[in-house]
Amino acid sequence: MIFKRTIATLALSFFALTASADDCSVTVNSNDQMQYDTKLVEISKSCNDFTINLNHIGKLPANAMGHNWVLTKADDAHAVASDGISAGLANNYLKTGDTRVIAATKIIGGGESTSVTFPVSKLSETDTYKFFCSFPGHIGMMIGDVKLK
Repeated sequence: MIFKRTIATLALSFFALTASADDCSVTVNSNDQMQYDTKLVEISKSCNDFTINLNHIGKLPANAMGHNWVLTKADDAHAVASDGISAGLANNYLKTGDTRVIAATKIIGGGESTSVTFPVSKLSETDTYKFFCSFPGHIGMMIGDVKLK
């Protein structure tokens, strides 16, 4: 009986870490502990467009603990975050016109929500992708994978 409960708990934990959406949108929550509630977003190839709904369920303001959701190729993630620091909060810590950014929300503070919709055609099955928060220092803890399925 204990074994069955352990397996069930592990299975539920795995599904909690995966945000999958056949309806072409997903909600990702962020908090004051520099965390997203998922490490994986799966996007169906059948979607024309995909929407990320980002909620900041914390209480701290954007200038102290702001979060966004940025999508790039995996190899570009850390460079985009680093290059964006000098852009400042007013530019969501993203360099203006950075073509490495596939999609990005604005920076939000506690209690706020935002979203971004992008064409799935911008993604390729042969590339790997990361999502992350571009607020300075957050990429170390707030980073995950995006998979096209």
